[in-house]
Amino acid sequence: MPLISVTRLRVRSWGYVAQFAWQSLKSAKQAERSTGFLGGRLLRNPKNAFWTMTAWKEDAAVNAFRSAGAHGRVMRKLLDWCDEAAVVHWHQQTLELPSWQDAHSRMVKEGRPSKVNYPSAAQASNLIPSPEPSRIEMTLKPARG
Repeated sequence: MPLISVTRLRVRSWGYVAQFAWQSLKSAKQAERSTGFLGGRLLRNPKNAFWTMTAWKEDAAVNAFRSAGAHGRVMRKLLDWCDEAAVVHWHQQTLELPSWQDAHSRMVKEGRPSKVNYPSAAQASNLIPSPEPSRIEMTLKPARG
């Protein structure tokens, strides 16, 4: 059964947005080349909020991706760059990625906050705003070898 991983991050200052965007693109390319990656989407929302949704063949695949390469390096910076962060994972029967609203529902019910060094009031109260439709959305596809 595929593993779905969803994250929501809010970059706390415009000063970090360019670096965050660049590192996000590098991490997205890394995901597309990763063994076990099945597909994904990225979404940019107002107030520097960013959503990721990825599907993986198995837990080991996402665990290997998480700590390696560009993604592994940028994760350490997110402690300072972000003031809100949350994650949720679940297994499902189909390969089809859920809607952003379904991902948000899972995040609210089953997700957990991630550590940040400068938590916002929303982070402290575990408030996760719903994703908004955006023209800034990217689809990720596995690289064909």
